[in-house]
Formats: sequence, C-alpha cells, structure tokens
Amino acid sequence: MKIFKNRFLPTLALTLGLSITSCSSDDSFERLDDDDPSTTPEGTELKGSLEEDRTLDASETYNLTGIFSVEAGVTLTIPAGTEIIADSDEDATGVYIVVQKGAMIDIQGTATAPVVMRSSSAERGSWGGLIIAGDAETTAGVNATAEVGGIIYGGSNPEDNSGSIEYLILADAGAQISLDSQYNGLSLYGVGSETTVENIAILNGSDDGVEFFGGSVSATNLYLENNEDDAVDWTEGWNGTVTNTYVYHDIENFSTAIEADGVNGNPTIENFTAVSSTGGVALQFKAQSGATINGLSLSGYDTAIDITEEERTDLSAIQIEGETASLEATYEIDATVDIALFNWVK
Repeated sequence: MKIFKNRFLPTLALTLGLSITSCSSDDSFERLDDDDPSTTPEGTELKGSLEEDRTLDASETYNLTGIFSVEAGVTLTIPAGTEIIADSDEDATGVYIVVQKGAMIDIQGTATAPVVMRSSSAERGSWGGLIIAGDAETTAGVNATAEVGGIIYGGSNPEDNSGSIEYLILADAGAQISLDSQYNGLSLYGVGSETTVENIAILNGSDDGVEFFGGSVSATNLYLENNEDDAVDWTEGWNGTVTNTYVYHDIENFSTAIEADGVNGNPTIENFTAVSSTGGVALQFKAQSGATINGLSLSGYDTAIDITEEERTDLSAIQIEGETASLEATYEIDATVDIALFNWVK
C-alpha cells in the first residue's frame, strides 16, 4: 500500500491484545490533476460515466472527485492493492462509486493486498461509499428508485450477478443527504445471489456499514468497526445469508449491530459476534422482520433484542439457535467468530 498505514483497528487491538498499531489520520494527499475523466477514462481521476470495460492499475493512486458510474453492460476491474481516495474537498453527497443495474464490478483484493477505498480527510461521513444496483427481487418492485442518486434497481432474477468483491477495506463513508437519509459504506440494492461479497471491512462510517435493500446476495467474512448507525441493516425482503461477522463498537451514540426492517424475507445469519464497550442495542427488529440466527455472541450491550412495535408479541419469525428469540436472554457466550480472521485489516 502506498498511503494506507494501519489506520484502523487501533481500539480493537488494545481490547483484544492484537499486535495491530495505529497511526495518524493525517495521511498525505495530493489532488491528481487529470483531464476531464468523462472524456479521458484512463486518467487517475475517477468521475463521470464508465461506458466501456476498464481495469485500474494497482501501481496508481486514484482520486475519486465525484460520482463514478459504471454503466450497464460494463465491467470495472480493480486489482489487488489498488487504493481509491475520495476527495473530501468536494460535496460529500456527490462523491461515490455506483455500479448500475446490468453492470459489474470485479474487486480482486487479497489478504496481503486488499483494495482500499477511503476519504482524503479520514473523517466519517466524508463521501458516499460503494453502491451496487442489481436485478434481483425486492419489495420495492421492479425498476425501483433508490433513496440516493436516483439509481434504478430491482427486477425478477434472484440469481442476478453484479460481479465479485474480495478483500475490500472501505472507510469514512456515510455522507448526509437529508435529516432522514444518508449513504452507507456498502449499499446493495436488489443484488442477486450470483454476486460474490467476501472479506469486507467497513470502518468509521456515519451511517450503516452494509445495508441490503432486498435481493438475494450473501456476504461472508465481514468486519464492521465504529459505524455510527447500524453495522448490518436490511429491508425490502432481503433473503440472503451473512456468514462470519465481527462487529465492534467503542463509540457513543451508535444505533445497533443489526437492524432488520420491513417484510420478512427470513435471511440467515451464521456466526455473528458483536462487542460493545459503550452499551447500546445489539439487535433491533422493526415491522414484521425476522431472521434465522445461529452462532450469536453478544458482549457489552445494554439490550440484546429490541422490538420497535409494542403490539408485536409473536417473535417466532426471529429464530436464534433453533428457538424463538427471547427478550430476556442476553446471548452472551464466547465469541463465535475469531478476530484473527481479520488480521488482514491493517
């Protein structure tokens, strides 16, 4: 890595005794003055529409200065070790990467050379993160419009393929759009089950770490640290699986480790460990949402399970370790996910 210097995991390292060192967030950043990227797609400044396949160069540092949109029929390939820095001098709500419905992304990070996306300022909420729109089913309907950017998503193909994400570190996202709406770190709108999402770290965000808006996509090996809203959020009938998730909170005023909302698509959560040093709510279920959860380990939260509808007395849609969820249970057991799984987040 050229600029990335063990900025993350400092608190968790102290808590769990890992040998991960922190550093200053004042990493050097130099704005890259390329020609207009809409007419010069091979520049190191990323902005505008990508209308033909492109592979980035891991030896370059890329400057994201606006909306970079991968259009339908096009594949963006990002090799291992590539770093993309979002320009915090721009309006944060207009700086993000979107993979449009019908397009694909191929992030080829490895444990020794992950792909990094972060902001130049290292301030949470200073850019819009990564957004992927797919053609899978969502209760929002076919060709729904996302709450951000007017992005179109959703269809009738649960096996839709938007590409592959392997070993990605995504930090500082969650730009504020309005009082009720913000970007997430990773937003998955109607993304299908043939899409690969594995080994993802989402850090220092001002909204959710990852949010599923319907679809059938699954995710494996997620590390979510100090995202101010929900670490994992889903709505619109998402029905995929999340496997091996580690959530860490040592900030005040975060929302939850999991927020589930809307129609129950009965997603599956396998091996979910969440740790808080500041209390708070671990799992929150809204409307009639539910899930099948196995391997749940919570530590340090004031409330294990919160139900927002007082009239909801039937919790059978929430199955934990083969039994209906209990509002009295703490689910405080030994960690079901080994933090060493994320030693690559440095």
